[in-house]
Amino acid sequence: MIGYFFPSLSTSLSEIEFANVSLPIAIVLLMMMYPIMLKVKYSELLNFRKNAKVMAFTLTLNWAVQPFMMAFIAWLFMGVIFSSIIPEKLHKEYMMGMIILGLAPCTAMTLVWTYLARANVSCALLQVSINDIIILILYVPIGAFLLGATGFSVPLDTLFVSILLYVAVPLGLAALTRQVTIKTKGEEWLETHLIERIDKITPIGLLITLVLIFIFQGDKIINFPFHLILIAIPLVLHTYLIFSIGYFGSKKLRIPYPEAAPTAFIGASNFFELAVAVSTILFGVNSGVTLAITVGVLVEVPVMLSLVQIMKRNKAKFQFDVSEPSNKF
Repeated sequence: MIGYFFPSLSTSLSEIEFANVSLPIAIVLLMMMYPIMLKVKYSELLNFRKNAKVMAFTLTLNWAVQPFMMAFIAWLFMGVIFSSIIPEKLHKEYMMGMIILGLAPCTAMTLVWTYLARANVSCALLQVSINDIIILILYVPIGAFLLGATGFSVPLDTLFVSILLYVAVPLGLAALTRQVTIKTKGEEWLETHLIERIDKITPIGLLITLVLIFIFQGDKIINFPFHLILIAIPLVLHTYLIFSIGYFGSKKLRIPYPEAAPTAFIGASNFFELAVAVSTILFGVNSGVTLAITVGVLVEVPVMLSLVQIMKRNKAKFQFDVSEPSNKF
């Protein structure tokens, strides 16, 4: 409603950007990510062999399953089920928007879901870091294949700036804080005093981030309520399907809860900042492509919060007897 009734505010905020990355959103995301990064135990990031099975399953789910399942669901709903009630031009644009949204697994927000689920943030950071590298290699060819567009491209400056602001900067600040605090006060004081006191910053940052994102798209959200619902249905279905594969796959592979939670979350969530930038550059801010991606952002947070609760309620199912033989990937 703020974006709809005060369009000048939306315009002013949207113009504060660098490399198609909104700086106001970057600031509140930095505020949201910093307390989470403080929990990262950096020695675990170097122990890749310990998480080899987790990473192999994560990469398979994110790049061999997720984009293609999104493309199929987009075609099924927009090209078949809803084709008679949505104009042809629009349902094709919505389909492309859904495909672009599904092309890249989530980055920074995976850490938020992992933090809320009280799981292993260090493992989530490792997964995010490797996926950021894979995006550079696979994003364009998979996107060109699924969209059938030889001109499909990714704004590399947007990708690098996003990774820098959402991951590298808060990680660097948190690492410096950990080093200085442990040296002067000790690790116990860091865990029981500093981290505990600033934990509330993360949910506050998440709420402010959502308000800013929806301010930018306020006009579309108010004016196209029916189309928003039609787009949301397949997106919600896709999120729960990918989560289910991650959930049951992790259980089958006997991945413990602290690592199973981020494994199930990272494919279900999306790198919406990159998706919005790509659609805006290729198709324009007012296109149906960008609208579909906006709906993805709208439904992602409540759906992902429900998945966090599902993981927490089933935590006991991921406690395995280490004496029993584990399944190899």
